[in-house]
Amino acid sequence: MSIKAYPVTDPVAEHGEGPVWSGRWGGLRWVDMLAGDVLALDDSGGVRRRHVGEVAAALRPRVSGGYVVAGERELLLADSDDLEAPLRSLGQAWSDPGVRMNDGGCDPQGRFYIGSMPYDETPGRGSLYVAGPDGALSPVLTGVTVSNGLDFSPDESLAYYADTATGRVDVLDHDPAGGLTGRRPFVTIDPAQGAPDGLTVDAEGGVWVALWQGHAVHRYTPDGRLDAVVGLPVGKVTAVTFGGPSLDRLFVTTSRLGVDPREQPEAGALFAADPGVRGRPVLPAAL
Repeated sequence: MSIKAYPVTDPVAEHGEGPVWSGRWGGLRWVDMLAGDVLALDDSGGVRRRHVGEVAAALRPRVSGGYVVAGERELLLADSDDLEAPLRSLGQAWSDPGVRMNDGGCDPQGRFYIGSMPYDETPGRGSLYVAGPDGALSPVLTGVTVSNGLDFSPDESLAYYADTATGRVDVLDHDPAGGLTGRRPFVTIDPAQGAPDGLTVDAEGGVWVALWQGHAVHRYTPDGRLDAVVGLPVGKVTAVTFGGPSLDRLFVTTSRLGVDPREQPEAGALFAADPGVRGRPVLPAAL
């Protein structure tokens, strides 16, 4: 099935990533990652912007109220849902200036997972971490290059994860007490179709994968079969999430890093599509 995406905003982000819909926020937020900004979509279609640091890698609402932002090498907590709420740092997670935080997400128990990647994309220098209740990070996966999308199946038994450099989306077993184990391939993306970036799982268990340099988002059934393609007029497609009051609208972020605007004038815009399936409410962080 072929689905057409349409722009929701102008090209407002240099490197848009990590869209999250929360009713508590009143809508969608995402990041302009390397600008260090969190963006919020107004009901009128306008975009508000809040600078949080050198990098804004990912964000999630908190169970207790407020939200968490992954910065360059630290987690930042706000105690209020307001976009401009004060942020406090939980401290530098590592000292290596060549490695920064990247995409992340939460499991159904509220554990916040955050990935890392080297700026120069040296293979194997990144990791996937999980934050403890105090925000301290523990490695879950090591030897990663570009840690990216993470989301869970509707029955909470599986997690889907992409290390972009592998060209694969992997699947792991999820245990509420023990966390993630048993990493194995779920689907392998033909390099001619792009590389897997951010992802989300819908209410039917379908896995929607943004394709970096692929001009598309792919949906895979739980058995790994490609059954829908969302086409976009820009190549660097970065991440996806479901939103809207009924969670039936697919939001897609894009990047204009290294893109000639004469060739792809909409690169960096936020897009949306109507896929005919619903998503699930965002899993909040117990931080």
